[in-house]
Amino acid sequence: MSEATLTPVDAPSAASGAAAPAAPAQGAAIPQERRLVTEIPGPRSRELQERRRAVVPPGVHSVLPVYVDRAHDSIIVDVDGNHIIDVCGGIGVTTIGHTDDAVVAAATAQLGKVTHTLFTMTPYEPYVQVAEHLARSIAGAEGYKTLLMNSGAEAVENGVKIARKFTGRPGVAVLEHAYHGRTMLTSTMNFKAAPYALGYGPRASDVYKAPNSYPLHDGLSGAEAAARTIAYLEKTAGAEDLACLVVEPIQGEGGFIVPADGYLPALAEWCRDNGIVFIADEVQAGMARTGTIFSIEQFGVVPDIVLSAKGIAGGLPLAGITGRADIMDKSQPGGLGGTFGGNPVSCAAAVAVFEQIAEHDLLAEATRIGATFTAGLTALQAKYPAIAEVRGKGAMLAIEILKPGTLEPDADLVARVIDAAAQRGVLLLGTGAYNQGIRFLPSLKMSDALIADVLSVLDEAFAASV
Repeated sequence: MSEATLTPVDAPSAASGAAAPAAPAQGAAIPQERRLVTEIPGPRSRELQERRRAVVPPGVHSVLPVYVDRAHDSIIVDVDGNHIIDVCGGIGVTTIGHTDDAVVAAATAQLGKVTHTLFTMTPYEPYVQVAEHLARSIAGAEGYKTLLMNSGAEAVENGVKIARKFTGRPGVAVLEHAYHGRTMLTSTMNFKAAPYALGYGPRASDVYKAPNSYPLHDGLSGAEAAARTIAYLEKTAGAEDLACLVVEPIQGEGGFIVPADGYLPALAEWCRDNGIVFIADEVQAGMARTGTIFSIEQFGVVPDIVLSAKGIAGGLPLAGITGRADIMDKSQPGGLGGTFGGNPVSCAAAVAVFEQIAEHDLLAEATRIGATFTAGLTALQAKYPAIAEVRGKGAMLAIEILKPGTLEPDADLVARVIDAAAQRGVLLLGTGAYNQGIRFLPSLKMSDALIADVLSVLDEAFAASV
């Protein structure tokens, strides 16, 4: 539909302090369609925003100040009763959809059994089950073991820690346009310091940032880009001093950048030849989003360590560090762990996620969604010259917005398009070191009808913004 359906009878009172819409009965379905009953943000969201300002610091920024009441599959319902299509999925977290029935059931059942003992005190089966699933998910490899933690940044921290222990070396190599987290180490590893590290120094040492493969901008083949990366690291760090190279197979916050063919295999070969641990940061690209459990599989590389988080537990906090047994076994008992790492409720949810991926063939669904979105976005590219490129794999796609005829980012246009889409009931998110792109992270259960609606709204948003 080209315009959101307006149903005034469903709208709450616009008066400040009006009661939020009553929550549906447990298990009640949320219709998978866009529907607006107030302006965006609505009166209840604006009231909550005022309350927030008094108790939450501005550093905890929200892209869109619309307060969510409930959600299911691809639709979030705000406190004003608006039904908004979510094309962000919590930045790749709700990969199999909001409040997936199987995930909710598994987590609820585990809540009634045990919520916490700490795996390093008295262990439990769900942790082992998740480790088994992850070991089976490394295509072309055997003998992998897993440490479970809480978040993507913790996964990166522990991946680096384990690589340093295994190699006895200090150096950490990363790529330009990378994003790895907000801790001291991971914010140092990021390409973009502002806002993630600005004013929070000092930063970590022994981190080396090398040029990456960015085909739209560098025009290099995979072999040429890899030779440039390797030469840079050999000069600035020295291969014999590097513990690991941490790579996002498809760079997330950096702009959903897909490297040129052959780039990652060449880096992996160089790492093997020099005793450097090759770490695939799959926090955003992993867990079936690109059409394989981990995106690195599509580049023909078997990593030494794979990092997972975000989509692994259907919205609950969990992260995995899955590595070769010889690497993981190097750490001494007590050297790895954390109070909430591998929480049993999160683990139960993660097991359900793996089961849902298999049961509903969500790898094929990611491919379907990718093909449908790509066709629609390519049609828009032909209509709007500012769309310089459509790229990505599966249900991890982006468009890069440049000033026509140049390679100059147009961040202002990106912001206008995202805002125009939000006003029409579609939640989008920017991406890129220079805010030059719009990303698409839909649920793997998003229907063709919803995709068509998103593309229609995007068309309207561009027409209103260029």
